[in-house]
Amino acid sequence: MTDQNNSIIAEFLSKNPDIERIEAIFPTINGIYRGKWIPAGDFAKLTNGTLRLPVSTYALDSWGIDVEASGLGIANGDPDGIGEAVARTLSRVSWSLAPTAQIIMTMTMRDEKNSPCPYDPRQQLALMYERFKKRRLTPVLATELEFYLIKTTDQNNPRAEPYQEITTGNLNHLDQMLEFEPVLNEIRLACDTQNVAADVMIAEAGMCQFEINFKHLDDPLRAGDQAMLFKRIVKGCAIRHGMEATFMAKPFGEDLGSGLHVHVSVLDENGGNIFDQSNHSSTPSDNLRHATGGLLDTMAELQAIFAPNQNSYRRLQSGSFAPDEINWGYDHRAAAIRLPEINGPASRLEHRICGADANPYLTLTAILGGILHGLDNQIEPGEPLTSKNYQASGHLARDWAGSVEKFKNSQTAKLIFGEDFHHVYVNLRNHEISEMAKKVSDVEYAVYLQGA
Repeated sequence: MTDQNNSIIAEFLSKNPDIERIEAIFPTINGIYRGKWIPAGDFAKLTNGTLRLPVSTYALDSWGIDVEASGLGIANGDPDGIGEAVARTLSRVSWSLAPTAQIIMTMTMRDEKNSPCPYDPRQQLALMYERFKKRRLTPVLATELEFYLIKTTDQNNPRAEPYQEITTGNLNHLDQMLEFEPVLNEIRLACDTQNVAADVMIAEAGMCQFEINFKHLDDPLRAGDQAMLFKRIVKGCAIRHGMEATFMAKPFGEDLGSGLHVHVSVLDENGGNIFDQSNHSSTPSDNLRHATGGLLDTMAELQAIFAPNQNSYRRLQSGSFAPDEINWGYDHRAAAIRLPEINGPASRLEHRICGADANPYLTLTAILGGILHGLDNQIEPGEPLTSKNYQASGHLARDWAGSVEKFKNSQTAKLIFGEDFHHVYVNLRNHEISEMAKKVSDVEYAVYLQGA
């Protein structure tokens, strides 16, 4: 595999002789892009085991600091892992001043087996994919990501503001897209350059909010890679046009949140969709029903993956398209799990809980784990959500700490992610909860400083 990867990288550099450096990207648990710049002439480091990074890099907090309680970093001597390039992700970037390429890296441990690094989100998804392969099943995934274009921020002006004031409704508004045509076109071209299978782009309901839909892929790792690369594409292209982009779940208290929706179907070894009812029934097939039941049954316990940050919980509100109830419905966008189609090859479910701030690799791992949980245990989802029926099998946590506590106590979360990752994730989240509790917000000063 190393020779093949070297060949792919060498061929790319031969076709792009002006490239000066390659950015080796290690996407972390918090979805932050960390890594190294490699001179183009030293590309062999990407595949020969000489490019190393501390294992603790994956579990740095949002401020880039080691979390002692995780057991990584200084607590265990901060050992290195071995970086391995995902050669198919090598591509040019359009927003760097110097001719630059980028490539996603994954990590193995420096042990006798070169075992997958358990803290690497991409390795978590790879291990989940293997579980499906052992059952001779193939997940087919398509993601949808929403984002806002905002004015540039700095230390003196850290607040998010829409890039421009829009007085008309923005949803599906073609003229609003024309207003942003230069940056949206560059995003589309960058997706083509980086082999990101972007499909439909629309204006969303929020002010200066947009959504991109991706094509359905029968490779979960590629789906995860594309979502990670897309976030970087949008941010890089926005900067070139004098603006910024944010994937915060709820950047504006009075405007809509941004979500990460995931459409899923599953193929058998013959390429048949196991969710297809095939008899044109008005009710889901057993497999689709059980997969939905598994997602509902695990949703509260895995919510800390779907809503990883303090801001995530501002998005989940009753009576919104970011529901806080554990329910499902037929083509019902207020449901946590929507079934857009239950007959034919397009039979699938849509998972609608995640904010755009969620880590794509971990999100897909959790969703696929919930589906397997439902299929293996034949879990029933209960009655669907309708206009006259608002019953749910439970509520999602309204607070960050409660969500993390459920994840901490969940045996299902440990089975899906493994003990090592589970331990690190819980301690990383609890550390950030503690740190955020120390921060005094502007609104607290405005309301309480003179009155207390």
